[in-house]
Amino acid sequence: MRLTLVHPCIGRRVDQPYIRLWQMEPLPAAAIAGLTPPEVEVKFYDDRMERIPFDEPTDLVGIGVETYTAKRAYQIASEYRKRGVPVVMGGFHASLCPEEVSQYADSVVVGEAETLWETVLKDAERKTLKPYYRADSRPSLARLRPDRSIFAGKNYLPVGLVEAGRGCHFVCDFCAIQTVFNHTQNRRPADDILTELEGLRDKPLIFFVDDNITSNMAQAKEFFKELKKLKIRWVSQASVNAAHDEEFLHLIKESGCQGVLIGFESLNPDNLKKMNKGFNTMKGGYEKALANLRKFNILLYITFVFGYDDDTQSSFKETADFALRHNFYIAAFNHLTPFPATPLYKRLESEGRLLYDQWWLDDRYSYNMLPFQPAHMTPEQVQRGCVQARADFYSWSNIWKRSLDPVNRSSLSMWFHYYGINAMFHREVRQRDFYPLGDQSFTGSLLKVRERGEPINW
Repeated sequence: MRLTLVHPCIGRRVDQPYIRLWQMEPLPAAAIAGLTPPEVEVKFYDDRMERIPFDEPTDLVGIGVETYTAKRAYQIASEYRKRGVPVVMGGFHASLCPEEVSQYADSVVVGEAETLWETVLKDAERKTLKPYYRADSRPSLARLRPDRSIFAGKNYLPVGLVEAGRGCHFVCDFCAIQTVFNHTQNRRPADDILTELEGLRDKPLIFFVDDNITSNMAQAKEFFKELKKLKIRWVSQASVNAAHDEEFLHLIKESGCQGVLIGFESLNPDNLKKMNKGFNTMKGGYEKALANLRKFNILLYITFVFGYDDDTQSSFKETADFALRHNFYIAAFNHLTPFPATPLYKRLESEGRLLYDQWWLDDRYSYNMLPFQPAHMTPEQVQRGCVQARADFYSWSNIWKRSLDPVNRSSLSMWFHYYGINAMFHREVRQRDFYPLGDQSFTGSLLKVRERGEPINW
């Protein structure tokens, strides 16, 4: 049996290459390849960096679908299905919108694939694919063995992506992760993670892609005690509550932590309450948390979102000034995105504030546009405010000033990379504005949009 795995890009302008700044290995594709029996021939194509050979013989195509890549994923699926090749889709968007995805695939994997994938492959071989395969519960991650051989010959960033845990116990109202996993987390056995890391010694940096490395604090602490022995350098994503646990900060620093991404989201306490992140202000709030993180020389990637009901036009400058005052290594200033099936999406839908029925499929929508009506600004004002905050934070003069911060230069290696990373963000300030979702050169009728923005069934 021949299996083709495809990682879709967000979209592409006519006769222009895809934006190539941050291409890291797409770990979910390697995870699926690792679940595939060795007798199945696997080929992998990354739509961000290579042409997909639609006419190459294959028996089954697997496509991971995220909300921002859904339109392009459906275009790719249509090309294979026109050639009589069955397509199975999975991923977060498939779990959020299984009925929509089923319009463009022969089969949809809803939930995690660990207990389902072997059955999908057997059914495909027998030509008895079911419309849906649903995971009834969270699976053990003990079988997770990513097969990175599928990445051979592809020019990804030299960062090793590793999954130690999946999910998060917080219930942030905008978060698709907690919606899919019902605010739970599964962790892999520590020995499995350490064995995988031993095979990634050639990577100068490891990125633990966990949705929240602090979600199970007790297990995380035990893991980082063991991780210290490997003497690797790593980064990951955490919640701000970790900054108030000095034992935890000591353990992650001793185990090789270079920096963490933390979602501050907003400086406004009322916004934080609305998004169910009131815990961000506990135990002294951001100032206390940042002081603790600074003590351990942990580099910070802090993210902010704009568009909640208590944001005004002054919120952008206030937030950018805060980020500059604290000299964050990098920071993100993005608009709020209502992902389908999340509590945020349902609330905006009930209030009649969504501007498109399905913004991720609507030809009128493009990247960085707001798909909803904010309370006190126009969508265009929020979009421009986000761009201006990025422009201020990533101006050449501010990049230079932040580089001199003692924490940012506490690691010679990360200080060296600081300039390259910040230069990429400087170039990207406006580069993705109005970038299309889906390939504009696609000529099929699959995604023609009715006046209400609904895709035509295929």
